[in-house]
Amino acid sequence: MDARAFGESLVTLLVIMDPVGGAPIFLSVTAGLSPRERQVAALRAVGAAAALVFGFALFGGLVLDYLGVSIESLSIAGGLLLLLVALEMLRGEDFPSGPSADVALVPLATPLLAGPGAIATVIVLMRRHDDTGGRVSVVLGIAVAILIVGASLLLAERVARYLPEGIVSFLTRVFGLLLSAIAVQLIVDGVLGLTD
Repeated sequence: MDARAFGESLVTLLVIMDPVGGAPIFLSVTAGLSPRERQVAALRAVGAAAALVFGFALFGGLVLDYLGVSIESLSIAGGLLLLLVALEMLRGEDFPSGPSADVALVPLATPLLAGPGAIATVIVLMRRHDDTGGRVSVVLGIAVAILIVGASLLLAERVARYLPEGIVSFLTRVFGLLLSAIAVQLIVDGVLGLTD
C-alpha cells in the first residue's frame, strides 16, 4: 500500500465532496422528507456517487486512451474544474437544488458528491499512481472518503444542531481555499508535463 497515494486521494476527495458544507445543503434539499426518507435519500445518494466515482476511477483511463487525451491535458482540465468548485465554496454559493423527482440522484449524488471535479480527480489520481499498490491505495482512499461523506449525511441533523451556521460557512471557505491550492497544483503539474 502506498500511504502517500491513499492520503492524497482521501484528503483531495474530502475537500471536493465537502462533508461539512454538504450536510446543510443535504438538509435543505431534503427538507420535505420524513427522517426515514431522508436516511434512504442519503444512502441512495452515496451509493450513486460511489458508483460514478469508482466507475471513472477504474475505467476512466480507458476512455482517455480511446479519446487520445493525455494525462497532462486531463490534469489541467481537472484543475480548472476544481478551481470553479473552489471559487463557489469561497463565495459561499450553494449548488442548484431545483425541483426533482429524485433528490438523491440530482442534486445530491451529482453534482454535490460526484461532480466533475471529483470525477476528473480520481482519473488523474489513478493515472498518477499507476502501479498496483498505488491503485489499491487510491481505491481505498476513495472508499474511506465516500464512507465519511455518507456518515456526515446520515448524521446531518445532529451536525446541524451542534454547528452554528457561521462555523459551517467558515469551514466551507477553508475547504475552498485548500481546494483552490490543489487545483492550481494540478494545473501546474499538467503544464510542466506538457513542456517536458
